[in-house]
Amino acid sequence: MLEIFRTIFGLPPGASSFADGVDLLHLFVITITLLGVFVITLFTLVFVIRFRKRPEDDSTPRVRANGKREALMTFGTLALFLLWWVLGYRQFLVMRRRSEPADTVYVTAKQWMWKFSHSQGQIENDVLTLPVNRPVELIMISRDVIHSLYVPAMRVKQDVLPGRYVTFWFKPVRTGKYPIYCAEYCGIEHSNMIGQVRVLTDEEYRNWLNDAARARPLASVGREAAVKHACLSCHTVDGQKHLGPTWSGLYGSDVTLANGDHVLANAAYLTESMMDPASRIVAGYSPIMPTYLGSLDPAETAAIVEYIRSLQDAPLHPTVPLPEPQALPVANSPARSDMDVRP
Repeated sequence: MLEIFRTIFGLPPGASSFADGVDLLHLFVITITLLGVFVITLFTLVFVIRFRKRPEDDSTPRVRANGKREALMTFGTLALFLLWWVLGYRQFLVMRRRSEPADTVYVTAKQWMWKFSHSQGQIENDVLTLPVNRPVELIMISRDVIHSLYVPAMRVKQDVLPGRYVTFWFKPVRTGKYPIYCAEYCGIEHSNMIGQVRVLTDEEYRNWLNDAARARPLASVGREAAVKHACLSCHTVDGQKHLGPTWSGLYGSDVTLANGDHVLANAAYLTESMMDPASRIVAGYSPIMPTYLGSLDPAETAAIVEYIRSLQDAPLHPTVPLPEPQALPVANSPARSDMDVRP
């Protein structure tokens, strides 16, 4: 049934784990809608023929509304729309809530190309190589204007915004090559901003990783960026408390804020902490961190997040004990002195 529906409406084959659910919902909505149009058209034709004006009688018959029928039509239509909303909301939750671990790919959109940075260090332009039957989470940002990453075969579309990281995930279930489009007008070359998702078998993907084995892991690039921007002057990677929270075991942890709220230390939170550190202060720490908005480019930000992620399960051991942290005045710009960097 789904294949017939896709053929009639010219839809690409479903290549993700939730593509069938999206198509079933569309099939249900379209079927009910077309059925309603057919019934209304049929009744219209009957009324036009039955109540047409006749030469011998130009009077208009009096029509009395039936309260029960009116109520049935009103509340029946409302119930139908509420049913669609419930089904759509449940499908939305399936598409937004990831129930299993996923590979991470950082996406940078710019006029007019897509750049994909894998956590293993591979970097691709306009091509996203993935293994079949393994979830992938895309962490995306734009370098210039609003773009929108749209993969019809995966039934996913997400706006990509400048200055803000957004995420979504999907699980490819069919090998093959599937086009990527930009679904948000982004300039004169918008129509040429086309990429490709390449889904490989496990063996093909391992071979691809081996061919790209010379690529540096993104976490290694992130550590260099952290040293370059003096992040390690305030944050430790061995669990010791310093001017800022330690990065050891930070990723994926529950962070208590100064106002008593709790937040999950995921990629979105860590990125926000770099770009707007005063928005959510961690309990027990002073608001002394400057903003890195404009100082860190998207590639460096993604690499630092990946470095923090790498310390989630394998933190470094303490070496030299640190003195008790002292509150420092708020700085206007990040420090750049190599003398302040802890190795």
